[in-house]
Amino acid sequence: MAKKSNRYGALIDKIFFDLYVDGETELEFVRTDIEDAAKTLNIQLPKNLGDLLYWFRFRAALPDRILNTQPDGMEWVIELAGKAVYSFRLVKFNRVLPRKDLLTTEIPDATPELIRAYALDDEQALLAIVRYNRLIDTFLGLTTYSLQNHLRTTVTGIGQIEIDELYVGLDKRGCHYVIPVQAKGGNDQIGMVQISQDIRFVEDKFPGMRCRAIAAQFMDNQIIALFELTLQSDEIKVVEERHYRLVPAKILNQGSIRDYRD
Repeated sequence: MAKKSNRYGALIDKIFFDLYVDGETELEFVRTDIEDAAKTLNIQLPKNLGDLLYWFRFRAALPDRILNTQPDGMEWVIELAGKAVYSFRLVKFNRVLPRKDLLTTEIPDATPELIRAYALDDEQALLAIVRYNRLIDTFLGLTTYSLQNHLRTTVTGIGQIEIDELYVGLDKRGCHYVIPVQAKGGNDQIGMVQISQDIRFVEDKFPGMRCRAIAAQFMDNQIIALFELTLQSDEIKVVEERHYRLVPAKILNQGSIRDYRD
């Protein structure tokens, strides 16, 4: 992991500072810039060039030398700007972290044991747990259905994106919703880039339908945090946040069950 981090860090540092001018807020680059940087530094490219960008968009901080150029309260993010076109963009620092003081609701665990036994990673496990326990239904008060997971598609003006899982749903009046879900496990952070892409995807592919963008994150003590998120003035805003713990039905607190009401 350290080797990958060092190699990716050197590449992204080279690309950034080949473009950087003090005072600039957006730096555009293309796929061939990654190849050129690798040649100059004599670094072997990853088989999937997209992994380099994903690494810094969702998993790891940019190198310190890049972070040192950020004004107070601002941060550089890497965005898709078209087909094989990307940009570093300076935006207001924006992260969504689970609250520590929020009530946790206990729910009977409906996850098949085989799923828990063979889930390959945190993200896959989280998506499966949310799906089998119908947590999106519980959270939003809708009837929802998983349409597709790990959906790779293109969005006009952005290029290729990946959505962790896509649900469709309806309410008691029959109104239809499109619900993109992103799952975060381990040290991954909920950031503006993926939420923005999810919302833009719905606007592009399902014009006229309501979008309810959801993020799910593992917390300590087997707690799952669910967020409904929206974008306002280029910032993530939390519409609602709930915490759930899945437990065997026999140990549910009967008093708490009676107290779970609006």
